[in-house]
Amino acid sequence: MGGQKFQYDESGGTFFYFLLSFLALLLIPGTYYWWPRKRKQDPETTVKECQCDDCKKKKLLLQSNEPWKGTKQLFIKLLIISGWVILSLLAYKVSQFDYEYANFDPYEILGVPLGSSQAEIKKSYRKLSLILHPDKETGNEKAFMKLTKAYQALTDDEARRNWEKYGNPDGPGAMSFGIALPSWIVEKENSVWVLGLYALVFMVALPTVVGMWWYKSIRYSGDQVLLDTTQMYYYFFHKTPSMALKRVIMILAASLEFEKKHNGEIVERPTDNEEVPHLIKQISNLSEKNRERPLCFMYSIKARALIHAHLNRIELNSETLDKDRQYIVKKCPYLIQEMVNCVSQLILLAYARRIPRLPNIETIENCMKLCPMIVQGLWEFKSPLLQLPHINEDNIKYFSSKKRHIKSIQQFAQLKNDERRKILRFLSDEQYEDIMKVVGKMPCIDFQVRSEVIDDENPTEYTAGAIVTVTVTLIRQNMSILFGDDSVSEKHEQQDTQTFSKPEEEEEEDKREEQVKKPVWQKQQKRGKKGGKKSAKNQKPSGRIVNTKKNEEKTATAATENTHSKHETSRKTAMETGDESEGSDDEADHSDDDDNEDQHSQGDTKGSTAEDDDTEWEKFQTRLSKREKVLEGRSKQSHSVHCPFFPEDKQEYWWVYISDRKSRTLLTSPYHVTALVEEEEVQLKFTAPRWPGVYTFTVCLRSDSYLGFDQTHDIKLDVKEAPEVPTEHPQWDMLDDEEEEPEGDGSDISEFTTDEDVEEDQD
Repeated sequence: MGGQKFQYDESGGTFFYFLLSFLALLLIPGTYYWWPRKRKQDPETTVKECQCDDCKKKKLLLQSNEPWKGTKQLFIKLLIISGWVILSLLAYKVSQFDYEYANFDPYEILGVPLGSSQAEIKKSYRKLSLILHPDKETGNEKAFMKLTKAYQALTDDEARRNWEKYGNPDGPGAMSFGIALPSWIVEKENSVWVLGLYALVFMVALPTVVGMWWYKSIRYSGDQVLLDTTQMYYYFFHKTPSMALKRVIMILAASLEFEKKHNGEIVERPTDNEEVPHLIKQISNLSEKNRERPLCFMYSIKARALIHAHLNRIELNSETLDKDRQYIVKKCPYLIQEMVNCVSQLILLAYARRIPRLPNIETIENCMKLCPMIVQGLWEFKSPLLQLPHINEDNIKYFSSKKRHIKSIQQFAQLKNDERRKILRFLSDEQYEDIMKVVGKMPCIDFQVRSEVIDDENPTEYTAGAIVTVTVTLIRQNMSILFGDDSVSEKHEQQDTQTFSKPEEEEEEDKREEQVKKPVWQKQQKRGKKGGKKSAKNQKPSGRIVNTKKNEEKTATAATENTHSKHETSRKTAMETGDESEGSDDEADHSDDDDNEDQHSQGDTKGSTAEDDDTEWEKFQTRLSKREKVLEGRSKQSHSVHCPFFPEDKQEYWWVYISDRKSRTLLTSPYHVTALVEEEEVQLKFTAPRWPGVYTFTVCLRSDSYLGFDQTHDIKLDVKEAPEVPTEHPQWDMLDDEEEEPEGDGSDISEFTTDEDVEEDQD
């Protein structure tokens, strides 16, 4: 067997194989993902879009933000095409290498047929050697060597046997391992350059790139907000638990993203010394003389002035301050989301008594109000109708008359076409069409709320300390479905309340017993005398005399309802729902079921088993699908917002949360809905109050893109006393008897065969 050897075999083709495979791994997926494609646009897109002057300016602005887009696409195309050309050349070279070195046929090289005589072989060799000899003008050294090797393979007996046996006249060759690198790498004269390249890549470039990435990543949070900015938010919101809207704007403008020391994209111009003071004079109540740090810094005052100018829709110099305004406004939505998260965390810390001050709900709601104000470039006290194109302060008077007073966009959409056109008679037909296009695409949210105690015997019965799950279903439709339909009530006002009070229990007790089914492992209750007694016990007839002491206790509970609901009802939110409460509810459910165990029959259990199995299976599948949806991640695409004063494309997002309006506290952390395309379901959880009584909580829906589209829904919970935890249970005694049963038999006979049994069988 031949030996083995390692070599930098550039001529052997291993280096070309390496280049070919490496280039193919880059080009195939790169062409698929990076080849510039022109998106197919709907030919009616231009017709469907608003054609107002502000929207046209925004389109030009978005196009100007990508000046190198065409050049970049052309460069990518040329780069990919060049790669494929190089790949084709490498593939051709490799194919030629295979043909030359893998297919050695002496008959073909000499040009004689198979089985030719020695004379014919010699004659052909002499003829071709005269042509291919290196000393001749037509000579080719490489071809002549192959010719000589072929002649020897057919004339020498040993060489012929080697060729027939091994495919090579020289016999079995050595096993060669080619290293896929060119041979000049290991040459002595090139060693300095090779070592220099290694040092540059692995000792300079790689550590520098990793260091820059690490330094940048540790400065930002997961939402790409500077950690120093987040720390500043915590400080100010903890310092001022009840913060007004203008104070929130001051904190937002002080974000370190707007300071050049922390953000290299910020541009400081010499003209700011003249333009910024002139702008401040046009704005009232800017509080530019505030001495708090960093609110008094120049970058903060400038950002605050530009935010106020944006909300007042003041014209700015397009070459200087307007560019700064666009940059600041563009960063505001995710900074406001960070502010909402900070206030929410402070509220949780206050419930856990980690900090002394509890931020009011007005603080977090003012942060939420600021986001649609920034997106629409409008103050909250202004009319929501100013969000429509071609509508300004002078035109608002046309929406008010003796017959009707239009205050919201939904009211305007529900008017008949003739009435709408009459109100907007000062506009041309094209302008009126623009308004109807924008109104028709605005959201119309069907806000549905359902509260229950999941995994409980009776989901609609609320006991003290139970984990209440509020399921919010959001169904989005375009506002165009309301055109001319005045029968739909105003959605952006308070909705009908969902009540679970004591008088309703008297009327719905029988319905609940029929609708609510127990889990599979519990027997169904038979309607008998005992069941009637239990229902009668829970009911309170109008003629029943209530104990005076109980009335006094209830009065005392109502007097302290606000205080207790602040610290106890809202303490555990969706992120801190305790397992102890769930455990106590489960134990209470088991005790009620075991007390009524004698009221069930085997016939009823068999008849309802199939239905219970289907119900439990459906619940399990629903929970499983929700978990899978959470694991998939949250999308950021919903519907584009009409916001001509916002410098980027904005998607519709929403906040959903539960609050207690009496105590002015937050019960659950705001859930940010970012993928409401058609329908979205959100579950909010909180702990029920520990004192019995009727409580009213408010489920809030807030838009981060439109003003006047917020909705609220009140839910009333009739909280009852939690049942006592059982200490004894007949089923537990049965389990003990079953465990002791093997010892009570008195039998010492083993179930396995022993040696004594074998001896007895042999006898």
